[in-house]
Amino acid sequence: MKHIISACFFLFSLCMSAQSVTVTVDQNVTLKEFFKQIENQTDLKFAFTDQIDTNKKYFTQKNTFKNIEISSLITELNKISSVQFSVVGNNIFVKQKVQQTQKPAKKKSKLTGHVLDDERQPVIGANVYIKELETGVVTDPNGKYSIDVPNGNYTVQVSYVGFKNEEKRVSVSDDTKVNFNIDSDSQQLGEVIVMNNKAVDIKTTQMSVNRLSMQEIKKIPVAMGEADPLKSILTLPGVTNAGEASSGFNVRGGAADQNLILLDGAPVYADSHMFGFFSIFNADIVNGLDLYKGGIPSKFGGRVSSVLDVTQQTGDFEEYKVNGGIGIISSRLLVQGPLQKEKGSFILSGRASYAHLFMKLADNNNSAMFYDLNTKLNYRFNAKNTLSFSGYFGNDVFDINDRFASTYGSTMGILSWKHKFSDRLSSNLSTFYSDYRFNLEIPIESFKWDSNIQSYGLKYNWNLQQSEKFKINYGVDGLYYNFNPGVVKPTSPDSQFNYMQLDKKYALEASAFVDFENQITEKLNFRYGLRYSMFYRLGDETISTYENGQAVVYNPLYNIYEEGTPNGSITYGKGKTISKFNNFEPRAALSYAFNDETSIKASYNRMAQYIHILSNTQSPLPMSIWTPSGPFTKPQLLDQYAMGYFRNFKDGDYSLETELFYKNVQNRIDYIDGADVLANNNIEQVILNGKARSYGMELLFRKNTGVFTGWVSYTLSRAEQKTPGRTPEEPGIANGNWYLSGYDKLHNLSIVGSYELNPKWSFNSNFTLQSGQPVTYPNGYYEMGGIHVPNYSLRNENRLPLFHHLDLAATYTPKPDKKKGWQSYWVFSLYNVYNRKNAASMSFTTNEDTGANETRRLSIFGIVPGVTYNFKF
Repeated sequence: MKHIISACFFLFSLCMSAQSVTVTVDQNVTLKEFFKQIENQTDLKFAFTDQIDTNKKYFTQKNTFKNIEISSLITELNKISSVQFSVVGNNIFVKQKVQQTQKPAKKKSKLTGHVLDDERQPVIGANVYIKELETGVVTDPNGKYSIDVPNGNYTVQVSYVGFKNEEKRVSVSDDTKVNFNIDSDSQQLGEVIVMNNKAVDIKTTQMSVNRLSMQEIKKIPVAMGEADPLKSILTLPGVTNAGEASSGFNVRGGAADQNLILLDGAPVYADSHMFGFFSIFNADIVNGLDLYKGGIPSKFGGRVSSVLDVTQQTGDFEEYKVNGGIGIISSRLLVQGPLQKEKGSFILSGRASYAHLFMKLADNNNSAMFYDLNTKLNYRFNAKNTLSFSGYFGNDVFDINDRFASTYGSTMGILSWKHKFSDRLSSNLSTFYSDYRFNLEIPIESFKWDSNIQSYGLKYNWNLQQSEKFKINYGVDGLYYNFNPGVVKPTSPDSQFNYMQLDKKYALEASAFVDFENQITEKLNFRYGLRYSMFYRLGDETISTYENGQAVVYNPLYNIYEEGTPNGSITYGKGKTISKFNNFEPRAALSYAFNDETSIKASYNRMAQYIHILSNTQSPLPMSIWTPSGPFTKPQLLDQYAMGYFRNFKDGDYSLETELFYKNVQNRIDYIDGADVLANNNIEQVILNGKARSYGMELLFRKNTGVFTGWVSYTLSRAEQKTPGRTPEEPGIANGNWYLSGYDKLHNLSIVGSYELNPKWSFNSNFTLQSGQPVTYPNGYYEMGGIHVPNYSLRNENRLPLFHHLDLAATYTPKPDKKKGWQSYWVFSLYNVYNRKNAASMSFTTNEDTGANETRRLSIFGIVPGVTYNFKF
């Protein structure tokens, strides 16, 4: 919560100097009278020492300034007064001007450091004030400060709303680093209630991005009572999924495999546990997440729908801490502390489910469980060099009566070196490994199937702040892929299956990018950039060839598409190039601020995606296979346009974000009817190339402050695909017309609310309503040999019923004032309060007794209670 307060106060402080005032000064106006003129029109406060006499007249000439911005006013006043004015945060400092007769200035050194709160997290926008010099600075988004001072002894004071002031005596004779730790002030916090301040950043060019802190995520009720970062983004505009207990998420009508998911910079290829019941992101160790839906910066690439950038917490550099939770079906534990005080830290978090134990106690042979481990290590060599390592390991085990068994999971690791060349130039060099594996065994059939995707990557990024108005971000990265679609292994001599290794695939993806941020005027900001990407499909692999180059053939007699028959093959040796692609991906965004509260923004981005999931289901399954672009599968290319109106009300107490977007995707694959995807060594025989588009309107209204906070998000959108025939005789899919994609949700509404009744009790709610996902129903049937054979409508012509549910949660903190030792709180939740039976699927069968056709609805959840005990010490 305190980090949200810090971030918003920092943004508020930056906006102070842009306020406009009207003042009059002359030789008869005292400082006290001048102060009143400013304070009556703004929230700015004046700071000065005893050397300044506020009853004295310091102005040397008469002037009237009408509707002038504070920053411009300060510049003019310093020309006509015998004192010096300067703005720092929301304070105006007043000090005596340096006289020309003074001694030459002492040699200057740089005083730097960072400011952390009582949880050892950065404090953004804290005031760092040097009393003797009557000057100061504010901390940046990383909680760091830097100021040039003459060598000498000083009293440095750090202050911030809601925290106790911290003061240190500092001796400066060379470049010096001094860190501050400030404690929260419960008395101040009791007077000023500021919560979840998410006021819109009016002037930045970034749009189509949503940020959630862990404080917000932990308040959103979900099934089983476990906080879930991935499920929380479903409350944001433009974000849906395929239904309850489904993995993946869809952004602005895009497929799940079109989302780039990053954990501390490493790519994630599967995002869920237990077939979608839980995400792989442990809420305890996650620091926050950014979801980019459009206007995506040039540093991101490789997917055409969105970027979900998840970051883990940094371990405490000063103290050892433990926190965790015990829930109905899973528990978790986190430990953090210093490896070496002020230099090195670690954080380690583990989570495991135990529902399978209750099944065994009930003589149920089925089993479903998961576990995962997260870690992050940091070491600061000096003020310019930091080394960090982030790791993740997770696994799922699923068994059904000894007839079916599967294990699947991910392993990731990323090593990063951050180097600061100067105050203006810094870099980040990182290397990573990411692996997703799926193993399946069916004992009664005596076979096993193993598949996986591995990737190795290197990134090197630089950030150059040429000036306050011009910044450059540039870099290069490379990614090597090893795709193993699967190997089938017989587990007994009697197995009907023979050993078979599906063709492994290899690829290299490389790119370079540059991004410019340019403040053209006080009102107009412009960001523009370019990414150049290259992709190489590599051997060792044998590629089948087909007559006329068509792996799918059209049968006009039955009006269906069928698998083509290979007429030969081409073998490519190890490392030989099979296919290569390259694309320029321009990006641009601008914002125009009418005033400090209102702006409009627009953006355009082109992106290329070179790898795809092979799955003909709406929600990706654990056995879904990734495959690279190649001779029969071209890269997907996106062009997205967006524009929006943004407004803050009542100094950020309320905020409104509205956006219109249009997306066009080339080379979107779809599957022929009856396509067999699993264990298909020639997948090109069941896919057709088409295109996709989506367009719509998003609205997000927030209440950011007070005891009641929350947001309402609504999206009205359409997502469609078109797969025409390759010749005039071919029908394509849906007769070559536009048809709804499986991710189309015409209406998507979420209402999230949080109410702080008192320090002990808080209440949270979440209401979700979505249009049912498109499906294909049979519209009739015919008999053949006494068997009813269904006849289906065109692709996705029907919909599942409307999807909606209401979730409630209550948090009870027995001892809210306790800040040390054992601290705890309880979370009680009800998912789907009114027991809505939402349809996960609809099946059409024939009643064996009556012979009548039947429709059956499959529902995953009814009402689900949950309780979790959370603790820390």
